Amino acid sequence: MKSAEHAIKGNWASLLLPIEADDSIEFSKLGAEMDILIDANVDGIYSNGTAGEFHNQTEEEFDRIQLMLAERCRKMGIPFVIGACQPDPAIMLNRVRRAAALAPAAIQVILPDWWPLTDEEAIDYLNRASGIANGIPILLYNPPHAKRVLAPRELGAILAESPGVVGVKLADGDANWYAEARDHLSGVSLFVPGHHLATGIREEVAAGAFSNVACLSPRGAQRWTDLMLADIDAAVEIEQRICKFMDQHIVPFRQKAGYSNAALDKLLCAIGNWGPVGTRLRFPYRWIGEDEAQRLRAVAKQELGDIMI
Repeated sequence: MKSAEHAIKGNWASLLLPIEADDSIEFSKLGAEMDILIDANVDGIYSNGTAGEFHNQTEEEFDRIQLMLAERCRKMGIPFVIGACQPDPAIMLNRVRRAAALAPAAIQVILPDWWPLTDEEAIDYLNRASGIANGIPILLYNPPHAKRVLAPRELGAILAESPGVVGVKLADGDANWYAEARDHLSGVSLFVPGHHLATGIREEVAAGAFSNVACLSPRGAQRWTDLMLADIDAAVEIEQRICKFMDQHIVPFRQKAGYSNAALDKLLCAIGNWGPVGTRLRFPYRWIGEDEAQRLRAVAKQELGDIMI
């Protein structure tokens, strides 16, 4: 499938913001986190996903984060993607313009989120973003909490008229979803949830993941991703254990207590204990206590020893 041949593939680690008690970003810790991810030799690093709290930072902070990432990754030869996502379309297009100047491998956008777009409006918006990106590929982020969650057929029709969009980060589904994705999204790089990546690879649909498993362990997620090319059955067995851990120990924080996906990803990072991030989110969002991370660390080491590197 063409998506597997695209340069943007594999295990992409999310940049998470270390937030201090006064709600400021601790940029020295952020730089240390970038260095750890680069040293883990992940396939790439991306900024300003949901877990990167793109929706809750100033434009000055946005620029500082992207410049730090671009300088470090270029120096070490690590691919990077900049998330220009923002619910406001005018602000987002300005972020695309500034991101393009840093020459990332791609720029990720969402569809403007206060009022859902029609197909025609989505095509217009993506083509405008692509033009502003000045030749840098666009990735569309269409998560389950988007105002419009696009089915493969809808997505295929929109992308057929948006040639600058080379990939989509989205939630996968059952066997029928994968069949529809093969029918309507051939040639598009699809990025499935990190804990479903082995299934996505086995189904010959996924190019990679902007990965929550890399939040838990960047090195472990990379080793697991590499295993998929050598022994997909063994990788699927690991996926089953990852999904069981997520369902039993992580998802209940969202289902029962209403914590955000960003809170869950930062919890995973604290369980993995690989960098100076912490679980705190920026006001007004609530986060999960470090004590829960300490409690679950022993569980993760026991159940996911091949990931917890």
